[in-house]
Amino acid sequence: MTDSFAADDILKVARRVLETEAEAVRALVDRLDHRFEQAVTLVETCRGRVVVTGMGKSGLVGKKLAATLAATGTPALFLHPAEGVHGDLGMLVRGDLVVALSHSGETEELLALVPAIKRLAVPLVVLTGRPASRLAQHAELVLDVSVREEACPMNLTPTSSTTAALALGDALAIAVLTRRGLGPDDMARLHPGGAIGRGLVRVAELMHRGDEVPVVTESAPLEAVIRAMSAKRLGCTGVVDPAGCLTGIVTDGDLRRAVEHGAGRLPPTAAAVMTRRPKTVGRAELAVTALELMERHSITQLFIVDDEGRPDGVLHLHDLLRAKIA
Repeated sequence: MTDSFAADDILKVARRVLETEAEAVRALVDRLDHRFEQAVTLVETCRGRVVVTGMGKSGLVGKKLAATLAATGTPALFLHPAEGVHGDLGMLVRGDLVVALSHSGETEELLALVPAIKRLAVPLVVLTGRPASRLAQHAELVLDVSVREEACPMNLTPTSSTTAALALGDALAIAVLTRRGLGPDDMARLHPGGAIGRGLVRVAELMHRGDEVPVVTESAPLEAVIRAMSAKRLGCTGVVDPAGCLTGIVTDGDLRRAVEHGAGRLPPTAAAVMTRRPKTVGRAELAVTALELMERHSITQLFIVDDEGRPDGVLHLHDLLRAKIA
């Protein structure tokens, strides 16, 4: 077998796996019905935690589902069924909801949990490839995640079936998130330490405000401009008109360019040296949007203005670096 033929053969196998798993997920779309809506309602109205359980590969999918539910505002945890029958059933209390994943629906460790689930009067939702299985018969609600075939050439290794269960679990979590009306601010609170949270930080949370904002009038002499810039240590000052609206910005670069063009002499006032119509953002804008604006225009400061165009704050690139936005 040549290297070329081996590579083609490998790609053929990979394409078949992806196509088979994609077909398994597509088949779920037409299978969605009122039972999925009922599952969303059960999760949304659960007064306790959503306890997800599953054995083997289904357990790995269950851990992902529990993590996704928790990350989207639904209190959730994973209960290993084998550990459950050896003491961990204390995790489960009245008011909880159990979501069990089992492709066969005959997993003995899961069936062993059923008496305790029934004793606590906890609703049971089952995601299974065999809706007529024993586990499914004990459920209040069954979601069919059956597949035509596994992507494994021997039709044995859980591949298409786990992909289908994973996809339907994601659909369930996102449907609940949407029903609850969670928005970017909610997601930021749920992910304060990660990339998601950093991506949802608002300019208002990082900007300098009040006495920290350097501002001078258009008629201010250059000495006053330099004093304002030195005192606030932001490398700039805003320039306002008699109505208090921002009309320009003076940066360290503006001063250097003014010295170069004036053969060592500086213009007399802020208006004569400032950059007019500076880039600005509102306090409600995302910090990542402010960073993109800075990068696009090769600047390191942005003034934040209110609805009337008056200075509301100032944001420096260093503020974004400290917050790990940049």
